Amino acid sequence: MIGSFERWGGGTLLILHVHLSGIMEPFLGTWRLVDTQNFDNYMRELGMDFATRQVGNVLKPITIIKVDGDNIILQTKSTYRNTEIIFQLDKPFNEHTADNRDCKTVVSLEGDKLIQVQKWDGKQTTLIREIKNEHLILTLTLNDVVSVRTYERELV
Repeated sequence: MIGSFERWGGGTLLILHVHLSGIMEPFLGTWRLVDTQNFDNYMRELGMDFATRQVGNVLKPITIIKVDGDNIILQTKSTYRNTEIIFQLDKPFNEHTADNRDCKTVVSLEGDKLIQVQKWDGKQTTLIREIKNEHLILTLTLNDVVSVRTYERELV
């Protein structure tokens, strides 16, 4: 339920009830990577070495997005490494990434886009997740390098 009306002292008061699982509904579920563009250049821009980039280029990770109370849980699982971040929208948190960066991260929901901003060592990258044609599209931007990764929802 997004909102409800209540009678109060002869007038009507609109009480807004925002349920996180409701606004996050399009993103929730298990997603498998099916296509990637320019990811090697993005990893190079991050400063990853050749061997690590080669591993990153062949992985087909699964991303799981779920809600637990006020928290959003974003898990990434692969044969190489698993990560999990637990956060609240618009609240900064410390994130240790799969490529060993220690970032100050904020995730916000702007319209139909889930926007994750990671900052570390004077650098910043933006990860934008959105649903298009029943796919989760992840657009990663660092400086002038842009990578797009496409995920399909796994049916359980």
